[in-house]
Amino acid sequence: MHTLFHIGRYCIFMKGLFLKPEKISVYYKQIKLEMIDIGYGSLGISVLISVFMGAVLTIQSVHNLVSPLVPIYAIAIVTRDAVILEFSPTVVCLVLAGKVGSSIASQLGTMRVTEQIDALEIMGINSSGYLVLPKIIAAMLILPFLILITMFVGIGGGWMAGSITGLINSHEFRRGLLSGFDTYNITFASIKVVMFAFIITSVSAYQGFYTEGGALEVGQSSTRAVVWSSVLILFMDYVLTQLLLI
Repeated sequence: MHTLFHIGRYCIFMKGLFLKPEKISVYYKQIKLEMIDIGYGSLGISVLISVFMGAVLTIQSVHNLVSPLVPIYAIAIVTRDAVILEFSPTVVCLVLAGKVGSSIASQLGTMRVTEQIDALEIMGINSSGYLVLPKIIAAMLILPFLILITMFVGIGGGWMAGSITGLINSHEFRRGLLSGFDTYNITFASIKVVMFAFIITSVSAYQGFYTEGGALEVGQSSTRAVVWSSVLILFMDYVLTQLLLI
């Protein structure tokens, strides 16, 4: 029953985002600020993770595909497809669930316990729409571009690791990158990222918006936001893969 209560309240919360909207100019300004905060603010950690992720994938693939029947350029194919299909859209979004999700939940939770949200509602402002909707729209717009950058960086990290260690030369790596590339993989990854962005922002905002208590409860809301966002990302990853890729 407790889970059903939160599912119902989450649905009501999402419906309330679109009731009594503010001026478009207000949302436009907020969306730009949120895009900078969510996208540019997460660029560093995303790039760092992607570089090492691609490097590790290349090195592990070399050691796992040791066979005279397997051409060496297959290493680049494995790295490319793994980064594009799974590691960049899913693993990076799981990291962003911890960074962006906890930030949103703690921000809204602090506003709730300090009665700032109550003050907005007293002034007749749709607090959920004003505070949450720009975050959701901004994340859904900017995260696909961020993940696209991590794809290039991840593949570049694998290329660099293969060249430095001498496990696969640049010519063979380039050959593998161009071999049998399916552009639909990029489309599939972009669809996943948009869905994951919605999950991260909406679930985290819900947890923060309904925080009750004080500083301790704000921390608990941030923890729940990260946990539930991560669980739902993994669940939707399976669902989208089943629907769109198989």
